[in-house]
Amino acid sequence: MKKIYYLSTCSTCQKILKEMSAVIGQFELQDIKSEKLTATQLEELYARTGSYAALFSKRAKQYQAMGLKDKVLQEKDIARLLLQEYTFLKRPVIIWGKDIFIGSEKKSLNALRKKIAGEKL
Repeated sequence: MKKIYYLSTCSTCQKILKEMSAVIGQFELQDIKSEKLTATQLEELYARTGSYAALFSKRAKQYQAMGLKDKVLQEKDIARLLLQEYTFLKRPVIIWGKDIFIGSEKKSLNALRKKIAGEKL
């Protein structure tokens, strides 16, 4: 399976997708703003990560607006929030076979770059 969950208005997502230009045609793209994440898709992501928290972005404006930083969120709460508000999903989420790359942290991007380089060979 090759799929990318992204936000089309996110400049970071756009930059990462551009960097993947050599292989992007192999992927199914899902703009999470226009096509919301489904419960089934979230469960598939959970099966790959073992944690809803790994998929959850505390950078989202709604995180502050909803006062979530002052609350202790359980996994079930995080799952509900991920389905409720697309901005809570770290982006992009890239599924490439058995591998998953989440967000734009340096470690994730470096692993993705290695995967892209290996795919070109």
